[in-house]
Amino acid sequence: MNNKVYIETYGCQMNLADSELVMGILKRKGYEITKELDSANVILLNTCSVRENAEEKIFHRLDHLKSIKRGKPSTVIGILGCMAERLRKNLIEEKKIVDVVVGPDEYRRLPEYLDMAFGGEKGIGVKLSRTETYEDIEPYREEGISAWIAVMRGCDKFCSFCVVPFTRGRERSRSLHSIVEEIKKLSDRGFKEVTLLGQNVNSYRDDGHDFADLLAAAARVDKNMRIRFTTSHPQDLSDKLLYTIAEHDNICNYIHLPVQSGSNRILELMNRSYTIEHYLNLIEKARKIIPGLSLSTDIIAGFPTETEEDHQMTLNVMKEIRYDGAFMFKYSPREGTKAYNMVDDVPEEIKLRRLNEIIELQQEISFEINQQLINKEEIILVEGLSKKSDQFYSGRTDTNKVVIIPRYDSIKIGDYVKVKITRVTSATLFGEVV
Repeated sequence: MNNKVYIETYGCQMNLADSELVMGILKRKGYEITKELDSANVILLNTCSVRENAEEKIFHRLDHLKSIKRGKPSTVIGILGCMAERLRKNLIEEKKIVDVVVGPDEYRRLPEYLDMAFGGEKGIGVKLSRTETYEDIEPYREEGISAWIAVMRGCDKFCSFCVVPFTRGRERSRSLHSIVEEIKKLSDRGFKEVTLLGQNVNSYRDDGHDFADLLAAAARVDKNMRIRFTTSHPQDLSDKLLYTIAEHDNICNYIHLPVQSGSNRILELMNRSYTIEHYLNLIEKARKIIPGLSLSTDIIAGFPTETEEDHQMTLNVMKEIRYDGAFMFKYSPREGTKAYNMVDDVPEEIKLRRLNEIIELQQEISFEINQQLINKEEIILVEGLSKKSDQFYSGRTDTNKVVIIPRYDSIKIGDYVKVKITRVTSATLFGEVV
């Protein structure tokens, strides 16, 4: 009887891509993938360390899995990903139910660590690599419309708040050829959209090729396939990249460009390596080169020493740029980062108030931007049924906005459909098929 594996994924898209990679590795070794927790004899949690609550979630989940382990002691429970690297000692010694702890660069050896666990030992592999990109491993993907492809791993930026360089190691890129081949296979299988992933895709390098070259090569594989990417760092967003996006119709007019704060003093403390002036200049240039560009960002509220004035600067930048959307968080210290040694001196209630002001402003701006789309026509890629009702489809515009339309028998998931926007909220557009 084959071993059955159940995987739960937490955190970013990079983790979703990694879970597919892990399934690919385990399928090769004869494991079966299951969606039923109760039928699995291997339960893997692919974890995130970026924020404190992400780690708390996992600890709660492990407490919940204790009863499964009690009922079926032979079940192997494993922690993969960023938390594995960061908290291996903690996980093995305190959470006795964890049998396997494997970091992002040791997935190749996962079958071996699982064998150890079945034999009653603990399987632990958390070394970081300077070379591992997994480019020769085919991820296990079920049929679908959209796929994530990790084009590089790790990060060299060392922003003072971020744990990624310590949990995922230094930057290394996959070969351009291997990525293009993977996109071809996805195109042959009927996938309609690919998102190229990296902690900082702009610093992608392969044998003289940069990220703009990779994007152009990806776009040429199949003109009917949408190409997206995330995440960009303002320091390396080149003009060449902007012109490449403008040149290809199937590269989406959407850039996620984290600003983090509107204050130069805070940006310097964050080790973000750009000024607000540089950032604003970039945005202006991007909007000139790419008409109809949609922008989103990341913002942290309450970084150490942040004053009311710094906070106002962030709000001012948001008002000036008018992002289509944003991921907004309050600062939480991560052990091992530079900021961890700074005094976390902004009181919790002030952090929360500032975060709420940022969220309210962003919702207001998103709503105003979306209102301008009423009665406009958009092409959407139909991605699936709406979460709220199977009488409706959910799709996405080239600019990454979610659109809900009535369901018709003549429309299939994966179709491109022209719709007219009839009403909007700050997060969603509603439309009729044209």
